[in-house]
Amino acid sequence: MLDPSSSEEETDEILEEERKVVAAPKVGGARVSPSRTSESSVGLQPSRSSNVRPSSPSPSVASEKEKEDLEKMQREEEERKKRLQLYVFVMRCIAYPFNAKQPTDMARRQQKISKQQLQTVKERFQSFLNGDTQIVADEAFINAVQSYYEVFLKSDRVSRMVQSGGCSAADSREVFKKHIEKRVRSLPEIDGLSKETVLSSWIAKFDTIYRGEEDPRKHQQRMTASAASELILSKDQLYEMFQGILGIKKFEHQLLYNACQLDNPDEQAAQIRRELDGRLQMADQIARGGKFPRFVSREMEAMYIEELKSSVNLLMANLESMPVSKGGEFKLQKLKRGHNTSIIDMGQEDENQLSKSDVVLSFTLEVVIMEVQGLKSLAPNRIVYCTMEVEGGQKLQTDQAEASKPTWGTQGDFTTTHPLPAVKVKLFTESTGVLALEDKELGRVVLHPTPNSPKQAELHKMTVSKGCPDSDLKIKLAVRMDKPQNMKHCGYLWAIGKNVWKRWKKRFFVLVQVSQYTFAMCSYREKKAEPVELLQLDGYTVDYTDPQPGLDGGRTFFNAVKEGDTVIFASDDEQDRILWVQAMYRATGQSHKPVPPTQVQKLNAKGGTAPQLDAPISQFYADRAQKHGMDEFISANPCSFDHASLFEMLQRLTLDHRLNDSYSCLGWFSPGQVFVLDEYCARNGVRGCHRHLCYLRDLLERAENGAMIDPTLLHYSFAFCASHVHGNRPDGIGTVSVDEKERFEGIKDRLRVLLENQITHFRYCFPFGRPEGALKATLSLLERVLMKDIVTPVPQEEVKNVIRKCLEQAALVNYQRLSEYAKVEENVGRLVTPAKKLEDTIRLAELVIEVLQQNEEHHAEAFAWWSDLMVEHAETFLSLYAVDMDAALEVQPPDSWDSFPLFQLLNDFLRVDYNLCNGKFHKHLQDLYAPLVVRYVDLMESSIAQSIHRGFERETWEPVKSLTSNLPIVNLPKVPNVAVPVNLPSFSTPAWMTAMSDTDNGSGTSEDLFWKLDALQTFIRDLHWPEEEFGKHLETRLKLMSSDMIESCVKRTRAAFEAKLQRSSRTADFRVPQSICTMFNVMVDARAQSAKLCAMELGQERQYHSQIDNLIEETVKEMITLLVAKFVVILESVLAKLSRYDEGTLFSSFLSFTVKAASKYVDVPKPGMDVADSYVTFVRHSQDMLRDKVNEEMYIERLFDQWYTSTMNLLGTWLTDRMDLQLHVYQLKILIRIVKKKYRDFRLQGVLDSTLNSKMYDTVRNRLMLEEATASVREGGMQGISMKDSDTED
Repeated sequence: MLDPSSSEEETDEILEEERKVVAAPKVGGARVSPSRTSESSVGLQPSRSSNVRPSSPSPSVASEKEKEDLEKMQREEEERKKRLQLYVFVMRCIAYPFNAKQPTDMARRQQKISKQQLQTVKERFQSFLNGDTQIVADEAFINAVQSYYEVFLKSDRVSRMVQSGGCSAADSREVFKKHIEKRVRSLPEIDGLSKETVLSSWIAKFDTIYRGEEDPRKHQQRMTASAASELILSKDQLYEMFQGILGIKKFEHQLLYNACQLDNPDEQAAQIRRELDGRLQMADQIARGGKFPRFVSREMEAMYIEELKSSVNLLMANLESMPVSKGGEFKLQKLKRGHNTSIIDMGQEDENQLSKSDVVLSFTLEVVIMEVQGLKSLAPNRIVYCTMEVEGGQKLQTDQAEASKPTWGTQGDFTTTHPLPAVKVKLFTESTGVLALEDKELGRVVLHPTPNSPKQAELHKMTVSKGCPDSDLKIKLAVRMDKPQNMKHCGYLWAIGKNVWKRWKKRFFVLVQVSQYTFAMCSYREKKAEPVELLQLDGYTVDYTDPQPGLDGGRTFFNAVKEGDTVIFASDDEQDRILWVQAMYRATGQSHKPVPPTQVQKLNAKGGTAPQLDAPISQFYADRAQKHGMDEFISANPCSFDHASLFEMLQRLTLDHRLNDSYSCLGWFSPGQVFVLDEYCARNGVRGCHRHLCYLRDLLERAENGAMIDPTLLHYSFAFCASHVHGNRPDGIGTVSVDEKERFEGIKDRLRVLLENQITHFRYCFPFGRPEGALKATLSLLERVLMKDIVTPVPQEEVKNVIRKCLEQAALVNYQRLSEYAKVEENVGRLVTPAKKLEDTIRLAELVIEVLQQNEEHHAEAFAWWSDLMVEHAETFLSLYAVDMDAALEVQPPDSWDSFPLFQLLNDFLRVDYNLCNGKFHKHLQDLYAPLVVRYVDLMESSIAQSIHRGFERETWEPVKSLTSNLPIVNLPKVPNVAVPVNLPSFSTPAWMTAMSDTDNGSGTSEDLFWKLDALQTFIRDLHWPEEEFGKHLETRLKLMSSDMIESCVKRTRAAFEAKLQRSSRTADFRVPQSICTMFNVMVDARAQSAKLCAMELGQERQYHSQIDNLIEETVKEMITLLVAKFVVILESVLAKLSRYDEGTLFSSFLSFTVKAASKYVDVPKPGMDVADSYVTFVRHSQDMLRDKVNEEMYIERLFDQWYTSTMNLLGTWLTDRMDLQLHVYQLKILIRIVKKKYRDFRLQGVLDSTLNSKMYDTVRNRLMLEEATASVREGGMQGISMKDSDTED
């Protein structure tokens, strides 16, 4: 039978391949014949016939190269033959497994990313960032992708991970997910949009970018074929996989498959029985010969034999438990034995004998009636039908048909337990007589089918009933009798034996399989369910024999022989004999394989070129295999091979294949590979410890060469070997060889070195915490490896010391690689400017912080048990950076402040890290920068003091725009922009600050001062000095400085104010200048800034703030008093002019006389109101200027109150001095105008009525109204000027 997986086309290919192999010329005599050759490689069985090697060329002709080529070809041929032999054993494991199953609980491995795929993914992300894709994204997502692209995708650690085969698409997705979770959590909440929705949306966009233009459905289809290795594989898929692993050609597989009869479960079960029997015999030979492996103790030798036997017994029990009817519907009745459940010992001869009732067969028969021929006597319209029955069973009937066309095609199904049943078929016609009770039988036929009978329809002559004129009745029917699963062969044989079948006679025999280990030859009579006699085949050997003299009947002979018994069988043809011998050979489990003598003769006679027609198809395949040199691999006895070395090779090649497939397997085999390796080990007795030691060695080799191997996998194998070597296996104590112990110790040392190296290079072996959990598993495995034996836990301090040493080394490795990456090392040996060196140091600091953050994010969880060691690692890492930092800072010029950003960068990171805050490096950083900060503050204080002094000397008191009121919302310049050298007199307000406010404020000097003080305090505050005491000292110092500086500013402004007033006019021509308002505004700003710059948080130290506030308040009062005094002086000057008109003075008399005399002759103009108008104008201008330019309403109100009160008092006093005098009409008019306008203007400016309507005002008003009444009577009127409110005067 052909391989079920093969097609006709494949068969044609095989034949073509065969012709090529046969016709291939032997180049240079180096071609080794593929016929039976001796296996010189370790573990292969020595062959029965040695092959004559081609003679080497003579030394005079052959060059060294030819010799090397010849040796190389011979080595390759030996390797090929070794692989073919190994493939035969693997095929048998796949064809008939009875120990292992393909595991279904293994974790699915992810598709791994290749270098090319990584490059493609990088390009896709780059095109997204360039805006070349159609993916719509917001700025936050683009920033996240940009960061992921820079930090992860472009990382050399990821490239190395891809190279190691440990990077899957799932890894890159998980890293992105982790990366964005922190970002999304920090985003502000948006109503109606949850952060989970944002996350899932971002992940979907990420997948779209990652996939690019690929159609996911096509991707899925392409995946299906390669994904098969992760699923449960069919036998054909397993064959194909191991052809690839062992390098077997398809045609070689087909030859071996057919010749080994892998599609025949009986042959495979028989092969297993022979192998297990051979292993038991080998165990006995070892016990007798004493050729034991070296064990750690002599007592283990006896235990070793027990182990061998118990392992075989276990396999026998497994095989026994396999159902005979594998895959069929029929379930075999269990063998009724007293010790059926116990382990079978093949050495026992006193086994319970089979009884006839143990042999149960069940057959299904299909009887198909086609037509009847020769029915002529009946009228054409008469009805006929047939019945059929199997003797002892039910009767069935066909449909009715007319006699003219008696065809049916009806099938009847029967079941029977008779190997030789009788099938009766009868033909009836319906009776037409009135009194007929039953139909008339026309004819019948009785058949005795067997499973070997023809299956197609045939014509049978019927026995005609009496009274039927048709003597030549024939019926066409087919009888198909199926062979049950437990019937291995049947047919007629001649037989004679000593204890059974004692007479030479032809009988019907059936070879029955009762259980996996029990077969019986049974003879049956017709219509009987139980055998007449049976022979249990245990212990018999079957072989071909020559014809026996004296036995008549039968043409070809064979026999079954056992100690004290021989049974001779004979068949009527050669092919039947071969089939019987093959079936019995499988049943007996014998090691000797019978070879048909007639076949050998015929093959020799005809050159083996054509398959014989009387030989079965299996023989044809065996012949073809022999022709191609495959028979030695098929017929080789598995028990004579060193399966330990063969399995070592198989496992190594399988691991190579696995690591090169499209999965990120990390060394884990696929379910199909695990299944085949498990089955091979069990079937061929490969020791578990040897298996795992080889696996560990292979995995270690790959890991040492840069492949990514899962530490959990190493842990499993190591734990198994450790428990075995230390005698603490879960399944009990087993034998431990010296070789196993030595190899284990060697592997343990290698494993420890590997693990320590991986922990040292944890950032590069497990980049970004991938594969997930691998670093944690590595630490766990290290702890296990450090154990002296399997039960005593290693002291935690010892483990801690090992990890501490690794992490110390890791700090050095990480910093060296970081320095190389930052290219700091390039600057060594050539002149570098201090600024460039500082720039490099700041860049390096950013990278150092990034490394420490990544360690915390991706590796801290794995080191959770050793968190203190990770803190030490971080401190060591920072101490290495400190060397470069110190060197860079030493070369900076004195009084240079460019290094402050470095402090801010490092301090902002360290102060929020619970473990590193005020740690060793942090304290070193503070010690380094504390003098710099103090020096900086000293210089700034000196500089600001100088700028105040020089600024006020040159001050123009022109107003400038407000700066400091908006400082909190402005990004202040960095320290280098703020700092000034010692000799700098002042620094002007930066241009970028001039457009922040539309209100005019203080002077340039004051604004400059406040801005400097605020910038200095902001800078010092932004340093976030970590040590509380020094931080408080700095704060106190700056508050004091601010207080002193503002005090100085206030005093200088007060002095300038007084000087300005003294220099100004004393008449009504005086106008309040802008500078006066500016000085008031300086006070306003000083008060506002002092609240911010001088206030201390601590209660008792608020005195600085209150002192400066008091000073400002007093100064403002003084300034208001001075200004009011100035206004009073101006009013006094006006009143002085009016005093000239006092009654009784010369000027008054002269003026009155002159006016009166002149009025007689001409129209003399009256005295003018110029004095009053100029004063009113002065008052109004001053009020508007102060109201408009001074930014503090309270100061204005206070000033106006005092101004009004003081001037009104002055007027009252002036009038009181002239109580006895009558006012001149000119004086009266001027005063009425001044008082009324003053009252109205101050009222408009918001002066309260209580102040306006003071007693003094009432006194002045009453006097003026009285004078007005008097003047009206005496002078004849005031020309419209009156104190009354109803006047319409302007």
